[in-house]
Amino acid sequence: MKNRKALLIIDMQKGSFTSKTPRYDTKGVVGRINTLAQLFRASDFPVLFVQHDGTKMNEFIPNTVEWELLDDIETKTTDLFVDKYANDIFYKSRLQSKLNNLNINELFITGCATDFCVASTVQSALTKDYNITVIEDGHTTGDRPHLKAKKVIEHYNWVWQNMIPTNGKVEVKNFECIKNDLIRH
Repeated sequence: MKNRKALLIIDMQKGSFTSKTPRYDTKGVVGRINTLAQLFRASDFPVLFVQHDGTKMNEFIPNTVEWELLDDIETKTTDLFVDKYANDIFYKSRLQSKLNNLNINELFITGCATDFCVASTVQSALTKDYNITVIEDGHTTGDRPHLKAKKVIEHYNWVWQNMIPTNGKVEVKNFECIKNDLIRH
């Protein structure tokens, strides 16, 4: 029976964090992701890095600088890496089969960009009956034409807290709360 957690780290790639695409609280988000990854590994829960492969659009081509993870993101040889091809990380990727093989039913979601890949992933995971915890201060985005990044993040955290799940559940918890829960168990 499935009863395991996994940490998903979405699109923390150099091509998404440029001077032309500044992200809200990048340093803080990276630090929180690194700490959560350490705690997940210590609890023997998988850490999955999801990297956008935009070969079709001639962007984020694997093994190019823009495709690489940010230098400050800490990875370990035990971590898993999954390429994605659309905002929804489940779309035509190996993620679902990896999660099934690992007996994962609970996803902790972090990464970039709140209003694109993170939002699409939360919604897709809900339709697949996962229990989802979005790290309230563990995802980021940039300013949009009509809304500052901080407000986009606040808005999506509110949306996720108020979604009607299928068979799973969706929660939004801040980093400190999740960190404390992982340390206690």
